This record gives sequence, structure tokens and C-alpha cells, in this order.
Amino acid sequence: MSEVEEIIRRYERRKTIPGNRYSPLNAATYMSEQEKERTLVKLIKKEGLEPLDQKRVLEIGCGTGSNLLQLLRLGFQPENLFANDILSERINVAKKKLPTSVNFYEGDILKNKFDHEYFDIVFQSMVFSSILDKEFKTQLANKMWDWTKQGGGILWYDFIYNNPKNKDVSGISLKEIKKLFPSKDFHFYRLTLAPPICRFVTKLHPVFYTVFNSLYFLRTHVLCYIKKVV
Repeated sequence: MSEVEEIIRRYERRKTIPGNRYSPLNAATYMSEQEKERTLVKLIKKEGLEPLDQKRVLEIGCGTGSNLLQLLRLGFQPENLFANDILSERINVAKKKLPTSVNFYEGDILKNKFDHEYFDIVFQSMVFSSILDKEFKTQLANKMWDWTKQGGGILWYDFIYNNPKNKDVSGISLKEIKKLFPSKDFHFYRLTLAPPICRFVTKLHPVFYTVFNSLYFLRTHVLCYIKKVV
């Protein structure tokens, strides 16, 4: 069975997760998402990515479109957003949420033939941790790098530790990320309180997210920007 088929099977198994776990009304969700958005704004300022309305962005594994909605709020334009997902049901949900001028591409992203250096930003969020085949990871990273313009970059959000209770995912360390992309211009932020702890403490009160997240070693994800420079 191919890695693409395996990925689809892994996502199918996730359908057993309670539907309200990631509801935006849950403190565990909105506290982590608000932290991520603040960090993304900081990254945009630090990397000098403005103005955003001219930036062409590809998101690999767009899911139901929540990340792209966030990019729209920040100032990216819908006609410059390109959304890919391997699952048709997720693409269909994203199409209902997003403007019709967003460009959608369903299926295996490796089969798409975008022009060399076509995008200012190629974005992946929680995709690589669902890929367990090392060769597939390398192929996808190479494609992402090829599609990124000189002076543009890879935007990356994913977790860095393995989850011993979930064999369908694998954490991607900073060392591994740096091996995937041939750039020395690499900046990252550690963020996101470990989800099991987050879900527990925010049931007591949302403020406990900030309290526990102040402990650096409890942050399980990284937001990275890997700039493509000569």
C-alpha cells in the first residue's frame, strides 16, 4: 500500500475522536489558536513579509480551511490562496467556508505540476507529522522548496515530540526540519501547551493555559519560517 493510501487510512481512524474536541468554543482550542495567531503576526513582522495582499500562498493539507480563514483575516487575498487536501470531504467543507476565488486542488500534492518558484509562501500545518514514510517526506519537502520563490519561504507548524498513545503520527524535530530544507535562514518559535495538559487545565479555567504554557518544556509545537535564499 502506498504512503498516500496509508495517510488516508490514518485520517479515517481519527474519525473516532469526539467531534467537539477541537471546537473553537473550547478553551483548549481557542487559547492555543489565539497564541498561534499572535506568534504568526510576530513572525510576519520579523520576516518583513508585508504587504500581504500580493503574496501567493499554497497550503498543503488545508483541512477544512481554518488556517486559510486566518490568513484572510490577516490580509492575504483569496485569489492568491491555493488550497490542497488529500481528502475530498475536507475540501468540500473548505469550499463552503472560503471565498470562491480561492484555488482548490484535491488529491496527492506530489502529482501537481506548479511552476518552479511559483509561490511566495508554501505552508504546512500538522501534515508532516502524519507522514511516516521518510522518502515521502523528503519528496514532499523537495517539491515545496522547488515551488517556493527565491526570497520567499516555507511556513511550518507541527509538533516535535512523538505521541506514545498514537502510532499514526510522528513528531518532527527541529534537526529533522533543518535536514529537509537547504537553508541556513531558519527561524522558529516554540509554542502550544501539550494538548493533554491543555485540555485538562483549561477545563478548570482558561487562564491556566497561560500559566502552564509559561513552562517552555511543556510547549510541544514549533512555528517556523524557512527562507529561500541563494
